[in-house]
Amino acid sequence: MAGSQKVVLTLEGLKKLEKELEYLKTTRRREVAARIKDAKAFGDITDNSEYEDAKNEQAFVEGRIAQLETMLRNAEVIDEDELDTETVNLGSRVKLKDMTGGEVFEYIIVGSAEANPAQCRISNESPVGKAIMGKPVGTIVDVAAPMGTLKFQVLEISR
Repeated sequence: MAGSQKVVLTLEGLKKLEKELEYLKTTRRREVAARIKDAKAFGDITDNSEYEDAKNEQAFVEGRIAQLETMLRNAEVIDEDELDTETVNLGSRVKLKDMTGGEVFEYIIVGSAEANPAQCRISNESPVGKAIMGKPVGTIVDVAAPMGTLKFQVLEISR
């Protein structure tokens, strides 16, 4: 991640990343350090798979800490109280109707750092997110998908 690239977050997303960072810096660092110490106690570290695994985990944890610190340093928090409900924006809660099947979906539009489709949080950079950004209620958008073009209608926009 570039050092100066802004990371757009909701307040909830910011708190979640701060909580993860705190957990990694305190609990996970201690756990990994203990694993490394225990693995060293087994003797020669040159052929010690437990030691190697613990060192790899340590590298992963430290990398994630650095990534989170950069994200938080460059965070831009969306003020949900100032969201325009006339058009779809970052932080908007949007109801979409699949024009083919008639199914209705509800999503929250978030920055890529906190996107989680399983929790109905889609990125503004995703195909659906890109298609609906800036669109008012009633708009029908086309979304290119591997199985063909999908059509969605924006039914409702809220905070």
